[in-house]
Amino acid sequence: MARVQAADYHDIAKPGDVRLSPDGEQVAFVRKVPDDEESYESTVYLAPSDGSEEPRQFTVSEGTDSQPRWSPDGSRIAFVSNRGKDDDRPQLWLIPVGGGEARQVTEVPAGVQDISWSPDGSRIAFTQSTTPDEREEGLDVDISDEDEYEREEPDPRVIDRTVYRSGENYFDGARSHVYVAHIGDGLPSSEDVEVERLTGGEIDHEAPEWGDETTLYYAANDVGEDPDDSVRYSIYAYDTETDETEAVHESSGWGAGLAANETGEVAFLYSEEEQSSIQPTELKVLDVQTSEVSWVTEAIDRGLGYEATPQWTPEGDRVVFSTPDEGKTSVWIAPGDASELPSRVVRPGAVSAGHVGEERFAFAMSEWNHPGDVFTCTREQASESGLDGSVGVEREECVRISELNAAYLDDVEPQEPEELHFESAQGDVHGWTITPEGFDEDGEYPLAVEVHGGPHAMWTTAGTMWHEFQTLAARGYVVFWSNPRGSTGYGKQFMQAIERNWGDVTLTDVMAGVDLLTDREYVDEDDVHLTGGSFGGYMTSWAVGQSEFFTSAVSQRGVYDLTGFYGSTDGAYKLVEGDFDATPWEDTGFLWEQSPTGHAHKVETPTLVIHSDDDYRTPVCTAELWYRMLRKQGTDTRFVRYPREGHELSRSGEPGHIVDRIERIVRWFDGYSEQQDAAIALEREPNEGLSAGEDEDAENET
Repeated sequence: MARVQAADYHDIAKPGDVRLSPDGEQVAFVRKVPDDEESYESTVYLAPSDGSEEPRQFTVSEGTDSQPRWSPDGSRIAFVSNRGKDDDRPQLWLIPVGGGEARQVTEVPAGVQDISWSPDGSRIAFTQSTTPDEREEGLDVDISDEDEYEREEPDPRVIDRTVYRSGENYFDGARSHVYVAHIGDGLPSSEDVEVERLTGGEIDHEAPEWGDETTLYYAANDVGEDPDDSVRYSIYAYDTETDETEAVHESSGWGAGLAANETGEVAFLYSEEEQSSIQPTELKVLDVQTSEVSWVTEAIDRGLGYEATPQWTPEGDRVVFSTPDEGKTSVWIAPGDASELPSRVVRPGAVSAGHVGEERFAFAMSEWNHPGDVFTCTREQASESGLDGSVGVEREECVRISELNAAYLDDVEPQEPEELHFESAQGDVHGWTITPEGFDEDGEYPLAVEVHGGPHAMWTTAGTMWHEFQTLAARGYVVFWSNPRGSTGYGKQFMQAIERNWGDVTLTDVMAGVDLLTDREYVDEDDVHLTGGSFGGYMTSWAVGQSEFFTSAVSQRGVYDLTGFYGSTDGAYKLVEGDFDATPWEDTGFLWEQSPTGHAHKVETPTLVIHSDDDYRTPVCTAELWYRMLRKQGTDTRFVRYPREGHELSRSGEPGHIVDRIERIVRWFDGYSEQQDAAIALEREPNEGLSAGEDEDAENET
């Protein structure tokens, strides 16, 4: 068997955006696989929901397809694609399920997002971010008469907003608005489709969801003197017959995540406004007719996961949602009026996307022995209500619809994780470890420790880190990862335990797991290496500033200076106000003491710093400060910067960059490990021994 390598990323396909057909007989999903060093092939596949046949490719391999959505009668699928384009403006397309070519039905300037069919199948709502000039000139609904339309980049860029960029882009005056494409009941071309904008003003809108045929709900970030500085949002109902809009509710949270049914109930996400970043995300349901609100998740000590969106069952009386849950993902079902406790439908593994039908639930899932496939289970197998240890459908009862990586997995053998439950000075901690390929209990191995981001996130045995963990194990490392305090999936108190103390509280839990493993005879306690990204980058740099325990470290896209982060990040500056209950002007000294840069003068551990040039979540300025301080101390260090990448480098960056990043982590660890026969990275040519990154234009290494 071949061993897992970083370059294998080019061969690994992953599923996403799973959708059941209205009759429940078929599943549509997106298959995404690297196409070359810089791009992906992303296409829509169809498969019988009972697993009786292999999935078949449904859309052509041209461009990037996403968001497949069945029409209410099941005869058409709408999807978003940039096929035939030289830009990143995806348009709305329709394709007949019975066979035939797909047809583009919009030509808009900013690209289509968040599509939603009307119940009668004649309209599709969506959002896009457009500028005042585009809206005034009517270009926001049609640019087909413009020759290669491009927005002019501001020069200079004049900024009047508190939050003026996010992801990898500046807003440059654009606001997200709700649009409707009137497509009728056939397969029209873009010339025959009228696109109508429903919202206006200098505010952002999101999450359009149809209730009945004449009611479209959406959310707007329009609360407070400065909506950028508020986590409150309004929910609106738009009547398509009268063209009237009504504000039906106001809530708070990190995103609306709306879902509506035909009887006038709207499910939405809620977090307490005070210190919102450290509050769990709850699910509530508004009865628009009575204005009564039901708290669906009140009885379970679990918050919804990042970017989770609830769904109504086809009958419209029950709502389905997912939560992190002790290292797995639980899918729950509950009546919208909260008259019964939620019941677990399934808790199988790392569920990343799902959709509920009348009889089945379909979802994408990664497990320790595969990086991702599509599964279904029946709703009849739901467990009894409550957190009583029952888990709904057992993994063995799920039907596996796809085996996207069967050929690859025939050639490699992933290592099975050992589940760990251990005690720190603060209480119970949950984690996992895998041993190297060809493991010998009488041997001695280095330990690689991984810390997750968030900080309010949760790791499983698989998910987005499957490939990285398995690559480190194949290289000869025992790998350890865990969910220390601050993680989601273990209750509100566990999540809030790191309030005003990210570093020491988290490190106490992580080190308890490290101690457990270094007590094992096959782990070399003098050969322990540390890495993590985002909050994990914060923790990596915090740990090496507190002790000389680790042999080497790789800090990725981290938060190094909390004051600098507060001033340069997007809306994530709320983490400083929420998690630390502090602001730079009131708590200058405290924030410096809680920042890794406040302890950089003590760092002796060789530390590689990895960052993305266009990361506006954890901007590169604090990484520059951290790196320079390490250099000034004479610490072994190197700064690797990836152009064209943002905060999602490790999950969805250019394939060549993802491979290069993992290889650099392994090479850095190898150079300082007594168990590896490798020279220190600083003593080698910058790209020596790497399969990616040979083109000097692909990276800027300082």
